[in-house]
Amino acid sequence: MENWIISMMEQYGLWGVFFLIALENLFPPIPSEVILTFGGVMTGSTDLTVTGVIFASTAGSVVGAVILYGVGLLLDVENLEKIIDRYGRFLRVTKKDIHRADAWFDKYGVWTVFLCRMVPLIRSLISIPAGMANMNFFLFLVFTTAGTLIWNTILVNLGAAFAGSWHTIVEYMDVYSNIVYAILAVIFIAAVIWYVKKIRSRSA
Repeated sequence: MENWIISMMEQYGLWGVFFLIALENLFPPIPSEVILTFGGVMTGSTDLTVTGVIFASTAGSVVGAVILYGVGLLLDVENLEKIIDRYGRFLRVTKKDIHRADAWFDKYGVWTVFLCRMVPLIRSLISIPAGMANMNFFLFLVFTTAGTLIWNTILVNLGAAFAGSWHTIVEYMDVYSNIVYAILAVIFIAAVIWYVKKIRSRSA
């Protein structure tokens, strides 16, 4: 995959950066760390500029985020309630659970979107619950763009500044990503345990 990413960027320049980052938002396993840092590296040997790569990657991220936000809108609270009405007794989820989660996102959603833009994997997927919660679209765009711009600026500049150590940078980013994935796995396991206990307490 890494060779394909590099080939796309070398062949299509900023449009390649735009396309790859938009695709990365829709398909998180594509590593943005490789795209962004190599984009920075290319500014030293091609006519690409740091500003241009940051702009193209941020635009691509926002386009991908908006698409996933739209997916979230299709899965809004009302549609979830219909699913709960039909399958809630099997899923052991109530409308109250849905509304509690929706209220939480209404209260903290803006900053959640902003901060999650700098977290691998979650940076893409956070757009879906934002759409589901009908988060104000203007605020979604502003905080998505702000968080994405910070992430992209850091990685592109790292690639440009340490072009000769590009693979080392990617390795460090892989370590960061793995740490994040491990934390998410622990959170997921804890959530499953909590959910099972909740079901048992209801049945008792």
